[in-house]
Amino acid sequence: MPYYIQRLYNTCKAAFSPDGPVSEEALEKVRTMLEKIKPSDVGLEQEAQISRNWSGVVQERNGNHQPTPPIKYLHLHECDSFSIGIFLMAPSSIIPLHNHPGMTVLSKLIFGSLHVKSYDWIDLPEAAESAPARPAKLARDCEMTAPCGTTILYPNKGNIHCFRAETPCAIFDILSPPYVAEEGRDCSYFRRSPRRELPGILEVDGETISGVTWLEEFQPPDSFVIRRGQYKGPVIRS
Repeated sequence: MPYYIQRLYNTCKAAFSPDGPVSEEALEKVRTMLEKIKPSDVGLEQEAQISRNWSGVVQERNGNHQPTPPIKYLHLHECDSFSIGIFLMAPSSIIPLHNHPGMTVLSKLIFGSLHVKSYDWIDLPEAAESAPARPAKLARDCEMTAPCGTTILYPNKGNIHCFRAETPCAIFDILSPPYVAEEGRDCSYFRRSPRRELPGILEVDGETISGVTWLEEFQPPDSFVIRRGQYKGPVIRS
C-alpha cells in the first residue's frame, strides 16, 4: 500500500483544480484524510517527541534570551491546482496576519500547541480600493493543541489568519489554488490600524456589526524569517 502522504496527494489531485476545489464533497475527502495524518507520516516523529517533552523553559546564553529561531517551511509539492507544505515553528514564533486571496486553505496542527486568530473581511459598498485600512470581523480566536481538527479557510470566510506558537509545533498546509502573484494571489500581511477615529460598529445592508477591527497592510519586521527546511518524509510521486 502507498505511503499515507502519497494517498493524501492522490486525493488532493482528484479534489482540486486551478480554480480550487472541484466540489464540497471532494474537499471533505481531503479534510477526512488530513484528520488522520501523523508526524511519522511526514518524517517528523523526532521533532514531535521534542515538542512532547518541551518543558516551557526558554534557553538562555550569558543571561540573555536567545532570539527566536526562524520558521522553517518544508516543501512537499506544488502544481497549478494545489500546494502542500509544512511550517515548523519554535515556541513564541509568530506568523503575522496574512491573507489567501481567492484560495481555500486546509491547515492541520500535527504536533504541539499554538494560538490562532482569523478574520473575515467586511465588505463596504462605498469602500475605496486605496483606503489605508479595511474593516474585518473576528472569526476565530483560540488555542489549539494536537491532536485536533483540521481548519478550513475559504476565499470569503476566515481568509486572514495568524499563528503564535506556544510550544514547538508543525502546521500541515494545503492551498488550492496556490499563491501566484501574477494571477492575483499574492500574500499580503496585515496589522491592526492605530487610527483611533475608525468606528468599532458598522451598519452594512441594514445589519449592525459590532466588534469591528480595522486592518491595514504592512511589511513584517526583519525578525520575521521563513527559511526552507529539508523534508525528510516519504517522497510524493506525481
